[in-house]
Amino acid sequence: MSTQEGSTAMPEEQSAVTAGPVLSVVVYGRNVQGHLAAGLDALAAQASPGVEVIVAAVGASARDAASGRPGVTVVPLPEGTDDAAARVAGAQRAGGRWLHFVHSKDTVPTGAPRTVGDRVADLGDGVDVLVVDHVRSTWRHQGMPSPDGKHLARQGRRDLPPADCPDLLRVTPLLGNRVLRAEFWREHAEHLAGHDETYAAYAALLLADRIATLDQVALNVRELRTESLPTGRPEERFGVIDRYESLLALTADLGLPAAPRAALYDVMTGDCLRVIAREKLPDPVRREFFHRASKAAVAWRPEGYRRPGGLEGVRRRILEEDAYTKYRTFQTANQQRRKLRSAVVARKHKVGVKVRDLRYRRELERPVDPGLAVFTAYWDRGVACNPAAIAAKLAELAPHIHPVWVVSAANVPLLPPGTDHIVPGTRRYWEVLARAKYLVNNVNFPNAVVKRPDAIHVQTHHGTPLKRMGLDQLDYPAAAKGLNFHSLLERVDKWTYSVSANSHSTQMWERAYPSRYESLDYGYPRNDVFYSATAADIRAIRERLGIAPGKRAILYAPTHRDYEAAWTPRLDLAALADRLGEDTVLLVRGHYFYGGATSPLAGLRKSGRIIDVSSYDPVEDLSLAADALITDYSSIMFDYANLDRPIVVYADDWETYAKTRGVYFDLMVEAPGKVARTQEELTEVFTSEAWHDESAAKARKAFRERFCEYDDGRAAERVVRRVFLGESEESLPPVTPVDERTPAPTPEEATTR
Repeated sequence: MSTQEGSTAMPEEQSAVTAGPVLSVVVYGRNVQGHLAAGLDALAAQASPGVEVIVAAVGASARDAASGRPGVTVVPLPEGTDDAAARVAGAQRAGGRWLHFVHSKDTVPTGAPRTVGDRVADLGDGVDVLVVDHVRSTWRHQGMPSPDGKHLARQGRRDLPPADCPDLLRVTPLLGNRVLRAEFWREHAEHLAGHDETYAAYAALLLADRIATLDQVALNVRELRTESLPTGRPEERFGVIDRYESLLALTADLGLPAAPRAALYDVMTGDCLRVIAREKLPDPVRREFFHRASKAAVAWRPEGYRRPGGLEGVRRRILEEDAYTKYRTFQTANQQRRKLRSAVVARKHKVGVKVRDLRYRRELERPVDPGLAVFTAYWDRGVACNPAAIAAKLAELAPHIHPVWVVSAANVPLLPPGTDHIVPGTRRYWEVLARAKYLVNNVNFPNAVVKRPDAIHVQTHHGTPLKRMGLDQLDYPAAAKGLNFHSLLERVDKWTYSVSANSHSTQMWERAYPSRYESLDYGYPRNDVFYSATAADIRAIRERLGIAPGKRAILYAPTHRDYEAAWTPRLDLAALADRLGEDTVLLVRGHYFYGGATSPLAGLRKSGRIIDVSSYDPVEDLSLAADALITDYSSIMFDYANLDRPIVVYADDWETYAKTRGVYFDLMVEAPGKVARTQEELTEVFTSEAWHDESAAKARKAFRERFCEYDDGRAAERVVRRVFLGESEESLPPVTPVDERTPAPTPEEATTR
């Protein structure tokens, strides 16, 4: 048996090496379709002292693919060794305190081993299992998100016994999305090592003393086309029922309470009904499967269990009655109803699309209206961002051009009185889009919108890019989440102009969105207000927000994370407010991706020192009202820097964010002020006054010079004059140098004016 021991440990603390790895990634199995080498390349590139890679290589092809790789330990196994035995062999050789099993056909995303290692290193001794998220890739699609995120996000950073987190039994049953404490694996080898993967995945949760979660993708499951083809004898499907009965027997042996038993029972009956309804089985086999599933459903139904409502509840009742003929009749009737309903809907949709296309094409044959401009922002949310600032300046400099806003039906009541608007999908919507000369958006218009040769499309964007965008997301499938890059480029090809706030943005847009548009290096129009707002404006905003005179207001505005299903504040806001004292008010703004989902803040508002501003618009008002900004990786930092006020970066998961989402520069090196990695560090930054000391000011100055390059208060004017009035580049107001600008007064200055 030949073995290569890891030799590429990163130069970190020597103690981490001598203490042994925290995490062993155990890759096991054959070299399926030659996928093993690529997965090991990715793992080897992420070598670190806390993470080791063990390959339980089945057969010569797997051994050859794994051999000769620095930092990889190879355990050669004979051809024909099954996956369960390969996992056992790999685990026996592993030295990590935690085990992450990864099948040889699957891969581990960039940054995941380090992130998982960091998470398990922080877990207490009583935690046995860490459940992580995953994506799926097929021969047709890459990086499709799993349905598990909502279950993981609900638990957050807590570790709980199985009785208190029964919904985790609904997480996809993969060993690769359960990271196991090595000692726990050895203690329960009978159930974890001696069974198939699905059984072991469920058993791990049932046997654990406590379970933690990590709402981040740590596994890319490759679903091979051959796996979807029928294999073996149909009667082998009876094993599905046997497996669940064994698991339910285990819950009884362990004396688990009702909640996890009910959750597992729910999964069993639902899974059995899916086999009956969707798998191609000979009718005698299907009938026998139904009969056995019925016996299991009756035998293992928990006391007090209530069936779900609706059609699913009817199916389960029929299953318990063992009424196969009745079930088939019920399913046939439902299928007929679905087909009829689908046909009606499809027919209506087809007719509607034809009528829409006909009207739209007819309007496209009419001349473009030079006095008509369409504006929209954030997927038709309302009057906001750069388009709103341009529209306001347009009314001042070119009142002969009529603005029309695209707004979703739900947001129409929120429009300023008198705003001319169109709702997507309506007849006037397509008429206006067809004839408008100017189309202004901070995202993209739908694919169906035609770019007329004499129309002008203005892409304003809605932030300076720290995270990877556009084509630069190709290497980050978890972030791209199935983005169709061909369609994206078709939309980009419609741009006439792209508005930019700095040279960095211009270069990144040209790389991420390559096309023939012209870059308007004029600054972001939405930031003009940071140079035009008066002391009276700032006092009025703070009064609207309920900030008492003399109070210090700190705006906390974190960004969206692609590896989180829902927004949860990463700070203990109540504790932070207490430490900062009664003279400080926290303005807390959740990312707009999560809409009104701000329930984590509900209990904190009562203190009076925490104000939930997640639904407040415009966000520029919040920046003007705040004495300082706390953010993580949100583009608000680039805008707020125009005010030359303190910015503190709270980067508790920078490595995870950078490796999962991809970034254009190292924010830890080029931060706009102080950086805190823990809540204690953040608190210390404010209580020690370091948030506005000389070094913070120096960092902010360098940041402003780079990223506020074109923002001088006249961006909207330059856009209107160049785009709508056709003025030459040379006639536009020149950009004022950063050190010659005067931002709006601070809240403290505003109280004295």
